[in-house]
Amino acid sequence: MDEKIRIDKFLWAVRLFKTRNAAAEACAAGKVKIRDVSVKPSREIVVGDEIALVLEMGLRKNVKVNALTKNRLGAKLVSEYIHDLTPPEEYERIALLQKMRSEQRERGAGRPTKKERREIDKIKYFE
Repeated sequence: MDEKIRIDKFLWAVRLFKTRNAAAEACAAGKVKIRDVSVKPSREIVVGDEIALVLEMGLRKNVKVNALTKNRLGAKLVSEYIHDLTPPEEYERIALLQKMRSEQRERGAGRPTKKERREIDKIKYFE
């Protein structure tokens, strides 16, 4: 393998982002950091770097680079290339947020009325 690779390409290859463009946009937006410093998409990484990134719903993920790859990996192979350092509390926080954002209606109650929809939106999005 290569000794260095662009961070946007690596994040896409290890399936942290669906597209390389999404990885590059996250880097440009300051959501990807190495040693508490935001990095550009062209930043080259090496084995041993620890990357902190913010994914959807505000998940703060920390990973350590074990090996480098240019090619997109299958989901089963990802664990050979990165080690997840994210604390379990972070995953619990995201699960709680997802649970709070979903609502349930009684079976047979039908669709909510316009008024009910507004009330649900107020509760869900704290408006």
